[in-house]
Amino acid sequence: MRRIWLAVRAFFLVLFNAVAARRVAEALAPPVSAALQPQPEQPTAGKPSPGPAAPPRGVRSEAITLLAALQREARLVDFLKEPLEGYTDAQIGAAVRDVHRDCGKVLDRLFALRPIVADEEGSPAEVPSGFDAGCWRLTGNVAGQPPFRGRLVHHGWEASVCQLPAWSGSQRAARVIAPVEVEIP
Repeated sequence: MRRIWLAVRAFFLVLFNAVAARRVAEALAPPVSAALQPQPEQPTAGKPSPGPAAPPRGVRSEAITLLAALQREARLVDFLKEPLEGYTDAQIGAAVRDVHRDCGKVLDRLFALRPIVADEEGSPAEVPSGFDAGCWRLTGNVAGQPPFRGRLVHHGWEASVCQLPAWSGSQRAARVIAPVEVEIP
């Protein structure tokens, strides 16, 4: 009876607590050494054997994948982490031009960004009844019921696609934004 109560408690703890869920998943995962040992083959009725299993892939955050693309193609991280005290405004401006252009290309390729509304900023705008608060941010003197009328401050952005590359590297390299570069003479 104690095990049933423990199972019920564990179920709700895992359901509502991410840390507990991670701990339970780790406890239930097979030990690494057991996972890497060959398993006894099961007889198959006329099926060819599938061959050796591929090594397990690492898991990578999509945020790190995006940051790595911005670094690789636009050197964004290098630019942001560079101390600017020793540079003139003209030198910084020249560097910003390249980083700005190249970051824009990455965002266009991966997300095909487009404005949510086509109107010019500063023009009159109407927020419709039943508007989605995730798409519209109302500021100023907001009172009453929609539709609301005001001035367009920002047209908003939305991604028309999301094509982040799939990570195929190791778990060790999953958090690497830019690999170490060594030139061999």
